[in-house]
Amino acid sequence: MTDLKQLAEEIFPDELVTHFPVRLLDLPYGAGKFALITMDNGFDHTKPTTFGPAGLAELGAALDQVEAYAAAGEIVAAGVTGKPFIFAVGADLKGVGVIKNRDQALAIGQAGHDAFRRLRNLSVPTFAFYNGAAMGGGVEIGLACTYRTISSAVPALSLPECFLGLVPGWGGCTLLPNLIGPEKAITVVIENALNQNKQLNGPKAFELGIADVLLDPADFIAESLRWASRVLSGDIVVERPEFDRGEGWDNAIATGKFIADMKVSGASPAPYRALEIIDAARSGDVDAGFALEDEALADLIMGDELRAGLYSFDLIQKRAKRPAGAPDRALARPVTKVGVVGAGLMASQLALLFARRLGVPVVLTDIDQERVDKGVGYVHAEIDKQLAKKRLSPDAANRYKALVSGSLSKDAFADADFVIEAVFEEMSVKQQVFAEVEAVVSDTCILATNTSSLSVTEMASKLNHPERVVGFHFFNPVAVLPLLEVVRAEQTDDASLATAFGVAKQLKKTAVLVKDAPAFVVNRILTRFLGEVLAAVDEGTPIEVADKALQPLGLPMSPMVLLELVGPAVAAHVAGTLNAAFPERFGVSENLERVVKAGKRSFLTWASGAPEVDPEVAALMEVGSAPLTSEQVRERALAALATEIRLMLDEGVVQAPQDIDLCMITGAGWPFHLGGITPYLDRAGVSEKVTGKRFLDPGVASV
Repeated sequence: MTDLKQLAEEIFPDELVTHFPVRLLDLPYGAGKFALITMDNGFDHTKPTTFGPAGLAELGAALDQVEAYAAAGEIVAAGVTGKPFIFAVGADLKGVGVIKNRDQALAIGQAGHDAFRRLRNLSVPTFAFYNGAAMGGGVEIGLACTYRTISSAVPALSLPECFLGLVPGWGGCTLLPNLIGPEKAITVVIENALNQNKQLNGPKAFELGIADVLLDPADFIAESLRWASRVLSGDIVVERPEFDRGEGWDNAIATGKFIADMKVSGASPAPYRALEIIDAARSGDVDAGFALEDEALADLIMGDELRAGLYSFDLIQKRAKRPAGAPDRALARPVTKVGVVGAGLMASQLALLFARRLGVPVVLTDIDQERVDKGVGYVHAEIDKQLAKKRLSPDAANRYKALVSGSLSKDAFADADFVIEAVFEEMSVKQQVFAEVEAVVSDTCILATNTSSLSVTEMASKLNHPERVVGFHFFNPVAVLPLLEVVRAEQTDDASLATAFGVAKQLKKTAVLVKDAPAFVVNRILTRFLGEVLAAVDEGTPIEVADKALQPLGLPMSPMVLLELVGPAVAAHVAGTLNAAFPERFGVSENLERVVKAGKRSFLTWASGAPEVDPEVAALMEVGSAPLTSEQVRERALAALATEIRLMLDEGVVQAPQDIDLCMITGAGWPFHLGGITPYLDRAGVSEKVTGKRFLDPGVASV
């Protein structure tokens, strides 16, 4: 058994200790006494319950009581639940950074198994009552029980370890596939984790078989106890499915490897270690599986990927919620009506988002009735889709539809507090739009632009009140990507900026303050990156070689797939903007311009089901005779990224390197497991080689 007291003193003396009070309850129907352990760190739901060494020791003390009750015949069953709204969210990862060696890392894994194994081996049946959010070890302590109930109001249940660079190491990789089958287990452990830590709600967790019964939240504990009584009496028999442990299991593992390859391209070891343990779990030898989990945890806790993942996690959980450089929120003005100039796809997406998140009237305008009707129709159709999927009630759907209207006249903005334009990316067009809007709105109405690369300062320069103009750059698709670059122009005042950040928070977006510099953050970095790849193609590197150059990083998509997503015309436009600002670093590929003029939307074709170079595009190419290898393309691209990021920091485009990392993770899908772009460049030695110094202090994100 692990000495938890010594472990706590060695690695985590400041642990927020979770307590496990035990209550003896009378089961309904005269079924006997039930020992209920409640996991509670003593704080409200804003500080979820976690397990550190001291907390596991507390669990051990609670299990001492329960074992004594069971040995004396005083109880017929036992169970665990959480404090209100929270079941438990697993290991306390704040202690990872102070683990000194592999032996300590191994001891952490063994400590969890030792504690949970005691629950699993109790002489009476055990129950987990998932009353609230459960993640990681919080899910796994439930898996150690004989039966599980879950509330239909549980908002989030997951095994996020592979997302962070770990494996579910306290039973998740071993017990879950034997409970719900390898295919579903891989969905939870690998696919959901690598899909930006996708969460299951209560009904979905029940549907997968993680819980045995779905109960109403209003009287959840009482209902769980009633259900437990019926199980103990034999009125309810829980049947477990049988699984094909041969070819069927093999196929599931192969699918899991395909998913991992698609998501991380071998760049993160965690999902592959998880697959190895899930593969071994088919034997049903639980102790052997737990030993594999211990070894995997020991290796991964000491690896770079976990620290990188925790750096990313810290950005999302902390920095994203307190935007660096944002003005005092008390300066923000209320927004009771929103205007959207334009009724195209982006404008329609914005209208839908504002209506749903702010719950205020939203008016779209455009140059003719057909376009206005199409924009409003898009919003209504999207609401109907949510209604059909039962994500909205009929009343809510009707309310949101009623909030969105259209008009041919900007006079409809007269009482708006916030107007955003999403029209053609041309400076003169945007200046004209703002002049027309300013003529009808109040002096304090915020004028926001969704420009992706144009100067917000220049856009505001001809207005009477340029101080109320802000950049509000969303990323497409608006409903999916969380980043919102909030741009402060030269004359933007604090009240306008504070209002913009207040709106961003209501929209549930990750707002990052950026300086009014060409292409801001994400588009500037991506354009420099794509520019190097396209330059290599122009010099004679085969498209397929250049496209695979960055594969070892485990990026979510290759450069050519990214170019297809952005659109060659948009990419060429942004490249032109940056070329005008920084001609020595940003070129405009003549081959890209040829593709745009030919009306091609991609360098690739998907006719065979997999991406291949489009023969028609290949025929357009005029290239040199100096091809590069994939490694050379990768080195050039990474060097260019390091150079550009250093210049951006020197220019004060953002407050700190962490803001660039936050932008790239939330706006460009930069791999979470790499810990952001700046720690990756530091860790790979590119930063010092190219710029002479690191971006982050040593020790940050394992660099």
